[in-house]
Amino acid sequence: MRRHLDRGVAVALVLAGGLSAAQLTPGSAGQGGGSTPGTTGTSGSSTPGTTGTTGSGQSGTGTGTTGSPTPTPTPTPTPSTGTPTPGAAAPQAPATSTGSTGGTTLPPGPPTIAPETVDSSTNPSGGRTVSPAPMRETAREAQQAKEGVAQVPDADAPPAKAAPLTLAQLVERARATDSRVEEASAELRKFQALYKQAKWAWFPKFEISVGAGGPVPEARNDGVGGPPTTEASYEGDWNLGRVGMTVFSSGNAVLPLYTFGKLTALEKAGAQGPILGAALRERAQDEAGFQAAQAYFSYQLARSGVQQLEEVSKRLEDAAERIAALLKEESPQVTQVDTYKVRFFRQIVEAKKAEAIQGRALALTAIGVLANATPGASVDVVEEELAPEAEVQPPSLERAVALAEQYRPEFTAIAAGIVARESEVLIRERSYFPDLGLAGFYDVRFTTSATRQRSPFAYDPYNDRTAGLGLVMRGTFDIPIKDAQLDQARAELDKLRAQEKQIRAGIRLEVAKVHGELVAAWSRARAYTDAEKSARRWVTSAFAAFDLGTGETRDLVDAFTAYAQVTGDRSKSWFDVRLGMAALARVTGTPPAPGE
Repeated sequence: MRRHLDRGVAVALVLAGGLSAAQLTPGSAGQGGGSTPGTTGTSGSSTPGTTGTTGSGQSGTGTGTTGSPTPTPTPTPTPSTGTPTPGAAAPQAPATSTGSTGGTTLPPGPPTIAPETVDSSTNPSGGRTVSPAPMRETAREAQQAKEGVAQVPDADAPPAKAAPLTLAQLVERARATDSRVEEASAELRKFQALYKQAKWAWFPKFEISVGAGGPVPEARNDGVGGPPTTEASYEGDWNLGRVGMTVFSSGNAVLPLYTFGKLTALEKAGAQGPILGAALRERAQDEAGFQAAQAYFSYQLARSGVQQLEEVSKRLEDAAERIAALLKEESPQVTQVDTYKVRFFRQIVEAKKAEAIQGRALALTAIGVLANATPGASVDVVEEELAPEAEVQPPSLERAVALAEQYRPEFTAIAAGIVARESEVLIRERSYFPDLGLAGFYDVRFTTSATRQRSPFAYDPYNDRTAGLGLVMRGTFDIPIKDAQLDQARAELDKLRAQEKQIRAGIRLEVAKVHGELVAAWSRARAYTDAEKSARRWVTSAFAAFDLGTGETRDLVDAFTAYAQVTGDRSKSWFDVRLGMAALARVTGTPPAPGE
């Protein structure tokens, strides 16, 4: 199960990370015209997360619209056939904001584009298609029955739909319900039982036997060891007399009084078990929480990638309409080759969009597994932008290494293991000395066909009653075997100390690697954010020049392609930042900060 889960999360990361944005390459200029037209307009300052402003149809006046964080389905554009459409809307770039649109007015652009919802996609005809996870027939019937009810009393009201999971809720659920955590919890209970066993090792081991048997021949005398008083009591013939039966019970126990420190060392070694088990469970919780963050951010990356690809597809459709209009006017600015180029890029975008939708569905499946959701039940996740609202600087490398040495559960586990091995070596060293203890015993027998002897000098195997206490010394003299056991224990201790050095060096290297990747991702995210702003201005200028007839199609395609590329790179870089913060929290052993 662990291998399948790791593989699922890894595939979700690959799909979501590699396919989140359109990877377009500008084509070469054709005879008498530029390359493929495809551009986007932009608004002013923006923040990722919502759809920005768009221009209105043919009027040429940009009308700002406030972006909505709630995605709505839009029809998927169909490939252009080359037929000119008069007054086609000019393309414009997506701009996002947290609550209002930017102040930049752009050339004519298409209406506002809203990304599709998480559960649906669109078909070329404009109708809704079935999502990658279609609703079951039983769920549809239940929904119809619910809509047919006019009013439901409060006591019989159906339960409200669960709120979408946040990152903190998903991580908490994964840390609590993951199967690996349950396995580690069971291992912890085993260590606790072993410690309890070592703690009570001093308790005496009572060996008691009870039995009954027969037949027993008659054995009678005067009770003080005299001769038999009945003919049947004599042996050597088949005269058994009045036979009977015997019952007996015997027992013994030894209470250790002094063992030369062996019992104390055993209890100390056993006490390390729960410490080790708790550290292993904490490590399993950290792994489950990190994989939950992986799946969460993968979903957010795939979701934003689908939105960006839909925006790109819409812009390409508008560009195709604009080229068709120019061709109808026999404008020398474009050629028929430009129509083919735009159609090619639109099909590439549709292919990338299908892969991004698949990555989004796979990320949701991984989230459901990590959240321990009921099989077949849908899991909703809040929509969150990958770029954090507030800038969070990663700690220095020295600080990260210090946190790892303080909080990593592996250090706690290896330290507990060394203490347990040292106790084992002590026990092996003291095994040459005997154990001193207090011994007790008893033996009680009763036979119905034999006379109990009252004289202490008379032997009575039929009705014996003895008990006693005494000091005992117990030990073995297998010196060669004890020497071998001691050497083995010392070797295991040296091996564990060497592993401690390896763990410390490995964790330092892991922290340095994750910290370096986070710092690099942070630098890339900032650079791509600035590059996206420059690309947005480039697109605006290129589109204005193309609309006025002073720019070529190639310039428009270059600007549009650069904007599409940098938008995807920006989302991927912020994904690397958020995942790097979660990875740094895992390798240092510290819980993620709020918002990470």
